Amino acid sequence: MRNPASPGIFGTTHTRHASACDLARLYTSLAGFSADSAILMRDYTRDSLSHDPIHGYIPFSAKPASGDDEVTERQIIDHPWVQRLRQIHQLQTAWYVFPSAEHRRFQHVLGAMHLASRAIDRLYESLREVCPDVPSRACVESLTRLAALLHDVGHGPFGHFFDDQYLRDFGLTHETLGQKIIIDELGDLLRRVRRNPTGEMRSDEVIDPEQIAFLIARPKDKEKDGESPRWLVLLRALFCGIYTVDNMDFVLRDAYMSGYSAQSFDLDRLLHYSFFSSQGLTIHSRGLPALVRFISVRAELFRTIYFHRTVRGIDLSLQSLFADSKPYLFPGNPLEHLEAYQGFTDISLLVDVARWPQSEDPQQRELGEAWRKLLVKRKLKWRMACERTLFFDPHKKETSSIFSQEQFVEQSLRDLLPANLREMPLRVDLARHVHRPFTFGPTAGQNFLYEVASDRIRPLDDNELVQRIPLSYRICRVYAETDDANPQLASALDQLVGGQGEDSLTNM
Repeated sequence: MRNPASPGIFGTTHTRHASACDLARLYTSLAGFSADSAILMRDYTRDSLSHDPIHGYIPFSAKPASGDDEVTERQIIDHPWVQRLRQIHQLQTAWYVFPSAEHRRFQHVLGAMHLASRAIDRLYESLREVCPDVPSRACVESLTRLAALLHDVGHGPFGHFFDDQYLRDFGLTHETLGQKIIIDELGDLLRRVRRNPTGEMRSDEVIDPEQIAFLIARPKDKEKDGESPRWLVLLRALFCGIYTVDNMDFVLRDAYMSGYSAQSFDLDRLLHYSFFSSQGLTIHSRGLPALVRFISVRAELFRTIYFHRTVRGIDLSLQSLFADSKPYLFPGNPLEHLEAYQGFTDISLLVDVARWPQSEDPQQRELGEAWRKLLVKRKLKWRMACERTLFFDPHKKETSSIFSQEQFVEQSLRDLLPANLREMPLRVDLARHVHRPFTFGPTAGQNFLYEVASDRIRPLDDNELVQRIPLSYRICRVYAETDDANPQLASALDQLVGGQGEDSLTNM
């Protein structure tokens, strides 16, 4: 087996760079120029740079090199389907709570694209050893860069909230909708991409939009072996595994922009100790502490930002309002109205509902006043009364917990309240985060550990450090319209939980 701990984050590029320099010297000597002159004559217009607070300069191809038919990455970035992401917040409703977290999904997908290049730079040589039929590095890098750039292209207003509250009505997710956009709306352009800032594809290679769509979608339980090339299946771990170009960027970006942390985990070390083995994406044992740190920080971000009590209160207040507003917001199934969906964003929705108080339609006018109360006056219907956090490990099955269905928990809670409070308005919110997605479900079996002492690849779950990480957790919160019954609600929740988890009986 190859030594997985080859030196340097960019250690796989030394030979390639040396041979390129040799060719450059040969070419310039034949042409009568010095090597220094050739460097000065480099065409800097072929690539452009975007400055990013997280990754520094992000390069992308900007000028065709092989003819008018070539499409550059800049043309994909500038396409309306990607530019619309400038108008969709990365933190769906959390930006109402964290004032500095105003970043959009556009910045995130550029960052994910950049991380795709960094990952391929580190991983391509090991992927080629495992899968000799893999395309050229330039082709694989372009494919993963474009998949990272487009992985959020199907998102609607309020991000994942829109998945749950609207797309689900039509059997869709932002991923399945994104696949349709990638294949049907952007497919012709994607097939004509020929290069990225570090290399040009071979003349017989073409970007396949179907492969991009494959990468951005979570694995299905019924997928059969051999339906896709092995190298492509392995690459999907960079999009659907435990540390992906998507979540590595959003953890760094959301932590920085929210003020949580300026450098939340060690990206360099995590990439340095990663490689592809025959089993899949594997981390060297020396990199395991960095991976554990990443898992922990990601979970903490969910607890403190994405699942913040006020953020979830906003979502609860928005649910019924959004449900009543659906007929006025969008004409139906986005698959049947893709042109309209392209212009449907956070910004367009907020501008539209701001006009509703002046509508001649009484129902729309009433909804407009409700939107104004939430967005302008920031008056929430629901306030947190109490909460409990329950952690689940392999010996404490989540499926056996009563905290798996909101309606069941709510009814059980009401039964424990004094008789005069059992009909009071309240809502139960069960926020869930999976620490270890590699343990079960469709995404299992994509991440592995290389142990130096035994010189073998093992499942991550076999490691004692990983075993200490919970499988998942649920934050059970009770929301009410007033604070009057908080002590009784807290007492009822105590009885319901029965001492199973950490408690926080507060209304800060």
